[in-house]
Amino acid sequence: MELTQIRLLVSDFPAVYRFYRDVLGLKPQFEAESGPYAKLSPATGNAAIALQDRGQMADVLGRLGAEPTGYRALVVLRVDDLDVTHAELASRGVEFTRAPGPMGDRIRVAYLEDPEGNLIELQEWLALREPS
Repeated sequence: MELTQIRLLVSDFPAVYRFYRDVLGLKPQFEAESGPYAKLSPATGNAAIALQDRGQMADVLGRLGAEPTGYRALVVLRVDDLDVTHAELASRGVEFTRAPGPMGDRIRVAYLEDPEGNLIELQEWLALREPS
């Protein structure tokens, strides 16, 4: 078994797509602003986030037609400098739900939401765990 992606089901595909591409700066595998599917990746690393139109998936699995309530996922993006990234995204109009701050003694985090309310954590690693 191989994990290929985590996919977010979204109702306003164009708005969410533009947010991940234009605001967060993730690179699409191919241009697909109108959906119904897109995969976007940061400049470094192997991870990717995929977007899927909720209406299309509801045609496959009817129970997905209802809008979810509450947080259903947490997208985590590691950044080299949280303060620089926070300032850059704030200059693009991003409103943070939590400003940069510590989470334990190993990372600093900040939180924001995409246009559909999916929670995004930006994290800066302060210290790496020592090998066991």
